[in-house]
Amino acid sequence: MNTNKNMEFWGIKNMRFCPICGSPNIDWVLPQDWSRWKCKECGYIGTLIVEDGKIADEIRKEYLKKHVNKK
Repeated sequence: MNTNKNMEFWGIKNMRFCPICGSPNIDWVLPQDWSRWKCKECGYIGTLIVEDGKIADEIRKEYLKKHVNKK
């Protein structure tokens, strides 16, 4: 999955990604609390997010390498 190419194709520039697993499946913990994010894939909760698709791709590759090989 090349997130950056998908972003270019769809014209999406303001995507946010989980800093732990690189998933775009991330949302606010509470809509009123815009500073805390939760990843629906790995369960990360925190204030840090990634907005660069290239970095998210690298994070995603490393995360999948570590977690897919363990199963």
